[in-house]
Amino acid sequence: MSTLNSLLIRDQQLGVVRNATADEIIEAARSCVAHKVRRGASLASPIAARDYLVLRFAELQHEVFCVIYLDSRHRVIECQDLFRGTIDGASVHPREVVKEALRRNAAACVLVHNHPSGVAEPSPADELITRRLQDALQLVDIRVLDHLIVAAGGITSFAERGLL
Repeated sequence: MSTLNSLLIRDQQLGVVRNATADEIIEAARSCVAHKVRRGASLASPIAARDYLVLRFAELQHEVFCVIYLDSRHRVIECQDLFRGTIDGASVHPREVVKEALRRNAAACVLVHNHPSGVAEPSPADELITRRLQDALQLVDIRVLDHLIVAAGGITSFAERGLL
């Protein structure tokens, strides 16, 4: 069994085996976990979804707002980064979220964004945009199942807190 410090990879360009860099190890882990949250996968396992989201977003130094589009059986259609912001915020436009959800024929979605600060607590602005998106998507019969805030310190679920 390889340890993190002795993971070896074959360098295709040089044709030699060498120690993997930390970035290569992280990318390999992301790839393994992302395989569990691929098109057609069910989000029946919150642990797999959380692992994927932490690997994908927790270490970013800027905010990213993402939507996971789901079919009527809550299987993943696509996970799309819609908006990119700065260290402390991202502008989210409900019209664009609705347009992209309709384009994918989504029946439901999960909203996700990260907090580069490392604190996963929802701000009043997070609560407001969640209500606005929920109202906009409800007009076209698309359910918002959750809004997750990802930070290095963990993940906060609006659904678990009763905020949806």
